[in-house]
Amino acid sequence: MTVASQVKTCVASLKSAQASLEQFALNTQNQEAKNLFTNAAQQTQQIVTQVESRVTQLENEEPQYKGF
Repeated sequence: MTVASQVKTCVASLKSAQASLEQFALNTQNQEAKNLFTNAAQQTQQIVTQVESRVTQLENEEPQYKGF
């Protein structure tokens, strides 16, 4: 597995974790837990954005990995 494909797999995993956190926030009645899950989802989104920029950088450096 190439570095590019590993990073893309990481992005997919992070997006899955973010979706789970958002779902937990929606399903809980506890306001403190809701805030915790919402904040964690927002932080995860920031990480996703950073890692996606790394994917773009990898694709620019190695065009053969684009789209995989």
